[in-house]
Amino acid sequence: MTRLLLALFAVLYWTSAQSQISPISLEELGSDIGIQVFNQLVKTKPHDNVVISPHAIASALGMLQLGTDGKTKKQLTTAMRYKVNVVGKILKRINKAIVAKKNKDIVTTANAVFVNNGFKMEDAFVIKNREIFQSHVRNVDFQDRYTAAAMINQWVKNETKGMIDNLLSSDLLDSSLTRLVVVNALYFKGLWKSCFQPENTKKRTFHGPDGKASQVPMLAQLSLFRSGRRCVVHRANKQSVRMLTDE
Repeated sequence: MTRLLLALFAVLYWTSAQSQISPISLEELGSDIGIQVFNQLVKTKPHDNVVISPHAIASALGMLQLGTDGKTKKQLTTAMRYKVNVVGKILKRINKAIVAKKNKDIVTTANAVFVNNGFKMEDAFVIKNREIFQSHVRNVDFQDRYTAAAMINQWVKNETKGMIDNLLSSDLLDSSLTRLVVVNALYFKGLWKSCFQPENTKKRTFHGPDGKASQVPMLAQLSLFRSGRRCVVHRANKQSVRMLTDE
């Protein structure tokens, strides 16, 4: 059974105060920022399914950091928890490992900067984004927000093999204010390390956010998985199960 996961991130505003950088792995750093963003997203969509890619989030913020300085650069670096001036090098190394041909999974990642016609950017920003993130600058006319949104959505559709075709609503673009949009697209397709068997799919009880119960088909298998439980005072307990792809 195959699993198809597509995630795309295109948010330009996010800052957070973090503690001193701890000696954890690069993968854990990426997951940490992903969890922070995830916690914020679920608050705005309490009854919806939410899927994000920590690497896509880190890449988008890393692209932005290349064009920042002073307080803004410090805020981004603090939020990402990577040391100053090494974010690009770290993300480039992680990206290389993700898309390595030796992996059994199919993974492609793409980055783009869409900039308003006539908006001048520093040459260093353009060059570094191209070298580190293989990101090319594309000029669009945000005065015509409908056409601009269509161009960005077409790029997204192409990079996700047609799986995401309407990411950006034209309502999110402001003809008088929007100058730049940063986009990261991640396409992933792979096998579960421990696959689900179709014959084990059975109808089971699902409890919705409104408390109502309904019978829905659920995948099932008997196997050993790493699991965790976190008790949070005054908040709901959290449980997790780690399921791996066939690397």
